[in-house]
Amino acid sequence: MILRVGLTGGLASGKSTVVRTLGALGCVTIDADDIVDKLYRPGQPGHDALVRTYGRGILTPDGEIDRPKIAKIAFANGEEARKLNALIHPLVFEEFQRLMTAESERFPDRDRIFVVEATLMLESGGHERYDKIIVVDTDPGTQIERAVRRGMDRADAERRMARQMSRQERLKMADYVIDNSGDPRRTEIETHRVFESLWKDLQKKKQR
Repeated sequence: MILRVGLTGGLASGKSTVVRTLGALGCVTIDADDIVDKLYRPGQPGHDALVRTYGRGILTPDGEIDRPKIAKIAFANGEEARKLNALIHPLVFEEFQRLMTAESERFPDRDRIFVVEATLMLESGGHERYDKIIVVDTDPGTQIERAVRRGMDRADAERRMARQMSRQERLKMADYVIDNSGDPRRTEIETHRVFESLWKDLQKKKQR
């Protein structure tokens, strides 16, 4: 039996930190950005879908997707962001399903929790494809400061956050919330507690 878990959060909320802990606890973790990188390569479904939608002007001279151009489109306004998400996220989930099936076939008798990390999962409506949703929550001020420390321009960070779902909306859609605003040890403890709850969810699913 498997449990499909979507993990999301706002810009610089610390999703990767939580995912690493879940992976160490035994979850199979998948980064949606890695899947997108694959889908954007020439000949892949994401590449073809983007060219059909936006034209060949989004390509570099060697035929690759120009990521800065796509980012500029995605963060131009809310409608463009939703359009891009609706185009790409179903393809991401299809690839996730393929990876999950392959992993399950390797260990057919083993119960597994699969965790997919994706920033815009809720904005795209993709949460409906998962059994449970984890939201990594951080106060907006901390998000901005973390993004700036990572090298992002402050105005760009603020603009990206404005295009994402609000903190309040995101929290309403969560099955589990992990606070990552401060003490890393506290975040680790909360992640362990969520993992224990996910394992119970998996056992309940087996009994249905």
